[in-house]
Amino acid sequence: MEHPGRTTSIAPERAQAIRDSFARQEMMATIGARIDEIAIGRVVLSLDVSPRIGQQHGFVHAGATFALGDSAAGYSALSLMPEGSEVLTVEMKINLLAPATGRRLIAEGEVVKPGRRLIIARATVRAEAEDGSLRDVAILQGTMIPS
Repeated sequence: MEHPGRTTSIAPERAQAIRDSFARQEMMATIGARIDEIAIGRVVLSLDVSPRIGQQHGFVHAGATFALGDSAAGYSALSLMPEGSEVLTVEMKINLLAPATGRRLIAEGEVVKPGRRLIIARATVRAEAEDGSLRDVAILQGTMIPS
């Protein structure tokens, strides 16, 4: 989401700190997630849909959807935290809107309200179909804290 009057570019060293933190997440490696974009208050993650993240009905498991959205929201918050910080989720709510199918999941995390101690962030998870069309499959909102 673009915010009028707010720059979205991020310092290269801050982006690298986020990439380094993401690389230490074994869960993200396990599901095959990657960083697509990093900006101030916004991070986009994605993963290719495969049977290894599926559930018994052939859809992407809700746990994989949640993990991707939680990380996108968390890293959007980290982009606003002081240098040397890490991020923890205090609480996170998910609404599953539709079964996740297609070739790829894309989670766009963004900061809703930065606070002095807590940051409210959300993520929208979309499924990309073979034809490139996108469908919302989940929305998450939560509270992040520096660690």
